[in-house]
Amino acid sequence: MQVQFPDWNKRDDIKSALKVGLILLLDEHGYPPVERDEVYQEIFEQAENFKRNR
Repeated sequence: MQVQFPDWNKRDDIKSALKVGLILLLDEHGYPPVERDEVYQEIFEQAENFKRNR
């Protein structure tokens, strides 16, 4: 599982797996597909800010 890796934001393979997970999760809840990578980048930035300020 990705949460075992504290450096997820530095590893592209983990980021890719997280992105796939996000795509599947959004689809599972009826959201349309997101084609712009900026959206995922913003999600990763929010997650990093949350981790840093926790």
